[in-house]
Amino acid sequence: MHRKVKIILNPMAEMGNAWRIARDLRSITEQHGGVDWSGTVYPGHAIELTRQAGEQGYDMVIAMGGDGTVHEVVNGLMQIPEEKRPILGIVPAGSGNDFAHSIKASTTPSTALTCALDGEPSTVDLGVMTDEHGHKEYFDNTLGIGFGAIVTIRSHQLPILRGFLMYLAAVIQTIILDQNPMHMQIKSDGKTWEEDVIYLILCNGPREGGGFLIAPDAKIDDGIFHYAMITNVGRLMMFRIVPEVMKGTHGRFKQVRMGTCKKFSLTANRPLYIHADGEIFTGPGTDLRKVSFEILPNALKVVRG
Repeated sequence: MHRKVKIILNPMAEMGNAWRIARDLRSITEQHGGVDWSGTVYPGHAIELTRQAGEQGYDMVIAMGGDGTVHEVVNGLMQIPEEKRPILGIVPAGSGNDFAHSIKASTTPSTALTCALDGEPSTVDLGVMTDEHGHKEYFDNTLGIGFGAIVTIRSHQLPILRGFLMYLAAVIQTIILDQNPMHMQIKSDGKTWEEDVIYLILCNGPREGGGFLIAPDAKIDDGIFHYAMITNVGRLMMFRIVPEVMKGTHGRFKQVRMGTCKKFSLTANRPLYIHADGEIFTGPGTDLRKVSFEILPNALKVVRG
């Protein structure tokens, strides 16, 4: 069956190299019978373009960019009624490409595009965050609060580095400059507790930051969140934990709490810094302190590698 396909390209992904990758894929799209292209020009643009694609009757939307582009496309898809919602395809062209890794998308753009155009879809789970004002934000891979969001902000200020090294440098900076726990009241699947937390992350997929294996057992279709939190530790202990996160063995430390859930909510004693799939949701100048999360099983159709 021939699909009506829209490719949404972030030309600035991978330090501005994504448009060059796109140029080399023209022959594949012509062999397919032609696809339509749209480029993003400002933050949030991919959400609008994806919603419009659904309204225009496209069968598939292919996100070509990094995790941020995929995040926006997913949020656009979730604004479309399920019966009209296009299939998601991914051509990874970013720094981390963590969700693309979870669906086993090829790192070779031509192979990834061919697979997206010709492959059969299967369903994956999504997470949804609802803040204290009723705003909903969907995430496909990870959502981090505290330390991880600050790392994301700092990584955007390191234009010379790329991929895993960029995130690692940002982690080191954050440990040195922003070791600042917050007190949280937490509820998870009916269990309640209070904790001083440096870092909390909810995972649909197993990794973030181009290779930090936060939740090694997480699968994007298992119907649950895997979460990890680092409690109030000193800088030296954070430096001890970070290498273990690269290997996925950090759960052996008593200062690291790990678990699974379908619902999770928290209230903090100070403003929350939050990233969703590496996109900053709240940061400096915001005052959000209460959020809740829920896993949405089989929420989206995706062509996997």
